[in-house]
Amino acid sequence: MIPDLHRPPVLPASREALILPVDKPPTWTSFGIVKVLRGILGIRKIGHAGTLDPMATGLLICLAGRATKQQDTFMGLPKVYTGTLRLGGVTPSYDAETDVTDLVDASHIADRDLEAAVQAFLGPIDQTPPMYSAVKVGGERLYKKARRGETVARKTRRVTIEAFAITSRQGDDVSFRVACSKGTYIRALAHDVGQHLGVGAYLTALRRTAIGACTVDEAWTLDQLRAAAGQPGPNAAESA
Repeated sequence: MIPDLHRPPVLPASREALILPVDKPPTWTSFGIVKVLRGILGIRKIGHAGTLDPMATGLLICLAGRATKQQDTFMGLPKVYTGTLRLGGVTPSYDAETDVTDLVDASHIADRDLEAAVQAFLGPIDQTPPMYSAVKVGGERLYKKARRGETVARKTRRVTIEAFAITSRQGDDVSFRVACSKGTYIRALAHDVGQHLGVGAYLTALRRTAIGACTVDEAWTLDQLRAAAGQPGPNAAESA
């Protein structure tokens, strides 16, 4: 059973089995958030239930103490994201973290073309993880191979896109909302939409807004956690 994750006004006195929904800021790694939480809470045994890329923001469920045993349960929950993709180019990482290649004119892509592309990815789909991902092939993380300029075959995985809607468009920049199953790479989804349209696309913004019934509106910011723990703001020793 998933516990109620509504954020209390104060941190629980007991830290033996703590579940903390955190709103991850941009540029931070998920592990960077875990390191800061260890300092704020004074607990060594802390993990998270689903990585967010450094560029991404939003809901990161962190688990401390005995609550770490629930990691697989939380990771298995469906997710909701909002984001923006840019038509007319591709990147090795499928997002704006690496240089854009193969620039093309995408001005001929009409709104109806976008809607048709979105519809093509609804339901169960087979998705290939990006080379810039933490998936292991041959005992090594793919992103390590990618940083050496290597490309290797990756097994597809079956994921489910429950909802995929275009929410706005400004030229080549297309904002969207996606509800999906665990294991879905939104970067790969953006890339695949671009391939489907024949002009390429890559992710420029991403925010996770929900995991199961928990929403980012119920999440703590790092500043709120510091204040609740009676600690000052960040210092120079903290690193994302």
